[in-house]
Amino acid sequence: MWTTKENILQNITTPAEFILLGLSEDPNLQSVFFFTFLAIYVLILAGNSLIILLTLADPALHTPMYFFLRNLSFLEICYTSVNVPKMLGNLLSGNKSISFISCALQTYFDFFLGGSECFFLASMSYDRYVAICKPLRYHVLMSQKVCTSLAVASWLSGLFMSFGHTSMVFTLPFCGSNVINHFVCDIPPLLKLACGDTSKREIAVFAVAMIFVTCPFILILMSYAGIIATILRISSSEGRKKTFSTCSSHLIVVTLFFGSACIIYLKPNSTYSPNTDKYLSLFYTVVGPIMNPVIYSLRNKEMKDALRRIWERKHFR
Repeated sequence: MWTTKENILQNITTPAEFILLGLSEDPNLQSVFFFTFLAIYVLILAGNSLIILLTLADPALHTPMYFFLRNLSFLEICYTSVNVPKMLGNLLSGNKSISFISCALQTYFDFFLGGSECFFLASMSYDRYVAICKPLRYHVLMSQKVCTSLAVASWLSGLFMSFGHTSMVFTLPFCGSNVINHFVCDIPPLLKLACGDTSKREIAVFAVAMIFVTCPFILILMSYAGIIATILRISSSEGRKKTFSTCSSHLIVVTLFFGSACIIYLKPNSTYSPNTDKYLSLFYTVVGPIMNPVIYSLRNKEMKDALRRIWERKHFR
């Protein structure tokens, strides 16, 4: 009996590193994935940087909506840069290891930036609600002070939420395999590697995720309920269409982000499927960040007009 306990204690260790299996173990797909994600990463950096530069350079875009969009674009650049360079390095070198500390830091920043995005999307929906439902009070309700406070609160919310999530997982004892069936260090597959009964930690992680995902989502639903009620009171179909178009871009981003996040983090543990989850993770890891410039720039007349004005100032002055 003493020997068995001794063996168990020896197997419970903090691993020096984890192994990330990635999207596929097929060696023929590694180069395909590398060049695909490299191209996507470059487009994400270029597209979101363009949004930041345009919203800073053009005075017409110095509005609350574009202030939040600028923050969101910066967040997307950071979020993608936490995950994609490591994934590209693993694909290029074939070395899929990640140190324990690096894994903890990656998890921390993933949840910090992901949590902040939840609240930024809620702030943007409130901005659209005020613009459509209370236009006469818009400049009072969405003053620079209010916008700055909402932005700071969004960043801090993600910061505190991530600290709790990460500490709950990385203080667990690990034993046996150190192989993570994912392309990033994510909490569901990490919990599978922990020793003993992790049910209490899983419940705590689920509860925190529930609060930080559902609370912003409920605020978004409330904002859009008011927006839809106001739109339905507009008599002309052209007026309804024009009003709804001002928030359609935000609605697409919200659906992509919250849809994938809810499926992964708010589903019962018994339905956990590592292969399904890691492909769903692509939606908020790369698909969301690359869709933002497309949705907010190519489909946005104000952004296209700003780009034209800056081009004309540069070439015809």
